Amino acid sequence: MEALSTTRAFPITELDTLLLALEAFGLANDDAHAERGQRMLNITRDTGQLLAVLVQARGARRILEIGTSSGYSTLWLARATSALKGKVTTVEFSPSKFELALANFARAGLNACIEPLLADAGQVLADSPEAAFEYIFLDSDRARYLAWWPLLTRALAPGGVLVVDNATSHYGEMAGFLDAIAADPGYTSCLVPVGKGEFIAVKARA
Repeated sequence: MEALSTTRAFPITELDTLLLALEAFGLANDDAHAERGQRMLNITRDTGQLLAVLVQARGARRILEIGTSSGYSTLWLARATSALKGKVTTVEFSPSKFELALANFARAGLNACIEPLLADAGQVLADSPEAAFEYIFLDSDRARYLAWWPLLTRALAPGGVLVVDNATSHYGEMAGFLDAIAADPGYTSCLVPVGKGEFIAVKARA
């Protein structure tokens, strides 16, 4: 009997090619610049895969991303929710990064399921209706997270998922925020050793 292959070949799509190009660009750019504002600081590929799996597992159709940068992480979220006919609202404060992300969204052909906002994230959260999002991904100004917490928990729907990047690489910068969520009886949370550390919290269903 012929042995079954233990590997499976997946076709490489144009989006996969773009993601690989953005990974290479991000690494080269960040090696060339020391100033935070000029760096892309993309998530790692395995983090993108984790984000996509969580979108599919939750069936999330209303997603908020805070910290667009080049749009690399947005594309992982958008591809995952596009199959559910969902949308990613992504917020960026830097005009130059925002323009770069817009170009990447157009190249990916995912404009229909991405709502990009050039705005202050705190204001976006303040303006968001209660339970507006089923999934929130934070990869932004870590010093502001604790102040945003009341707005974040109001905007996150019951059963919603909150994912926070850099939870191990920069834990000290947001320890109070992460500890507050971990101590909240309305959330179940864990730290996943993927990429730079992903803190995942699920809000209790009503």
